[in-house]
Amino acid sequence: MEAPLAGRAALMLVLARMHGVGFCLDSPRTWDDYQLRGQTMPETGPQTGDNAPDFTLPQDGGDDVTLSAQAPAPVVLYFYPKDDTSGCTKEAIAFTGLMPEFEAVGVKVMGISKDTVAKHAKFRAKHELGVQLLSDEDGAVCEAYGTWVEKSMYGKKYMGIERSTFLIGADGKVAQVWRKVKVPGHAEAVLEAAKAL
Repeated sequence: MEAPLAGRAALMLVLARMHGVGFCLDSPRTWDDYQLRGQTMPETGPQTGDNAPDFTLPQDGGDDVTLSAQAPAPVVLYFYPKDDTSGCTKEAIAFTGLMPEFEAVGVKVMGISKDTVAKHAKFRAKHELGVQLLSDEDGAVCEAYGTWVEKSMYGKKYMGIERSTFLIGADGKVAQVWRKVKVPGHAEAVLEAAKAL
């Protein structure tokens, strides 16, 4: 009885590694394919030195915000999963607490999630937030920045926003990227990087 195709491919890969033979399967297309090869998924979205993808999004309060219109001010774009959840609230409060220092060096701070403008307004009012909150309801900007990713919780896979931050310089290029952000100390690290621009 023949082994399933995936099982045969895995066996061939193991044997090839044992004997030091180069071996290549078809180009991986899923996270499981990369795990089989012992590789990490390639980063999508802009990398350091790339032009930051331009966009126009609504913010709480009703006005639209266009990234390119912020020039020559540097911009911090931080992507977060959901309004009024524990980690996202702590992150927004941390950036809010440092807003005077960001403003002192001429840097704008904007948070982006797929929440509606109305939810953003409630979130801002509840926690007295001082950062701009932009609504990317259709996820196009999250896709452009590579922050809409496959996640896993309790063995179940789902799509969601990966907590990520992009520091964009006055020239419109990405100066620094933080992926899979851990909230404690993050806003402070971004501030230090902004000061160094």
